[in-house]
Amino acid sequence: MDGDSISFDHIVSRRHALFGTAAFGTTFALAVQPIQAQTMIVTPSDGLTAGAVSVKTKDGKEMMAYRAMPASGTGFGTILVVQEIFGVHAHIADMCRRFAKLGYYAIAPDLYFRKGDATKVSDIQTLLKDFVSQTPDEQVMGDLDSTAAFAKGEGKADMSKLGITGFCWGGRITWLYDAHNPAIKAAVAWYGPLAYRPSPVTPKNPPDVVKELHGPMLGLYGGADAGIPLELVEKMRAALKASGNPAAMKSEIHVYPDAPHAFNADYRPSYRKEAAEDGWKRCLAWFKANGVT
Repeated sequence: MDGDSISFDHIVSRRHALFGTAAFGTTFALAVQPIQAQTMIVTPSDGLTAGAVSVKTKDGKEMMAYRAMPASGTGFGTILVVQEIFGVHAHIADMCRRFAKLGYYAIAPDLYFRKGDATKVSDIQTLLKDFVSQTPDEQVMGDLDSTAAFAKGEGKADMSKLGITGFCWGGRITWLYDAHNPAIKAAVAWYGPLAYRPSPVTPKNPPDVVKELHGPMLGLYGGADAGIPLELVEKMRAALKASGNPAAMKSEIHVYPDAPHAFNADYRPSYRKEAAEDGWKRCLAWFKANGVT
């Protein structure tokens, strides 16, 4: 069966969105809240080729991903979209469609797939214990490499115009992958944690890799984010400027003073429309200005 002809939610049983505000730090707190149906954005797939695809990883496994691109044409700028802690749910799929509507090839791999379906888990401690703490950064880098290779193999994506963006957990991964892959032209990290406790699974944090960044980074952060203090954001900004790395020195961090963590998550009470819309405009402008278009 052609993956383009069946829906993402039909292939893999997903909760659409059940979570409330989130905060990262040395600990992670989550208050489960009802979905905000009045603000949740749903981007239609008309005019697009969109749906679930299977990506072969370096260790020979099959990883599900959600991919969206214009239904016709080729040579699309390419965006790797990195999930929140909650996995590749409907909001992340929608972000892919938003990029595709603007002419991009966007793909979001399920980076937790070896541990199961994170979108079926409602307990935050289970997510942290069984998914986050058992998903090594090194493995994630390899799986994103495999995702980029899949995009190249489809023949529609222009890999000379490769960007990456990620949200929450994926925001931290975005910083790391920019330092990992020399092909990255630009990256946008949305409220990505900056100070995980170092461990064999997460040996480095974004400040540790500023000298290795390949494409200029745009960091989007909330001034009212309880889990990412402004002190850490300012230290990150200073590290970029002092790095001596042209890509890092060209990078920028923008802070929305009153925005909480996950201000772009339109399916959660943390959503802040003004900050989210401005962040989206900045994200698109950043990619365009740095050759991902």
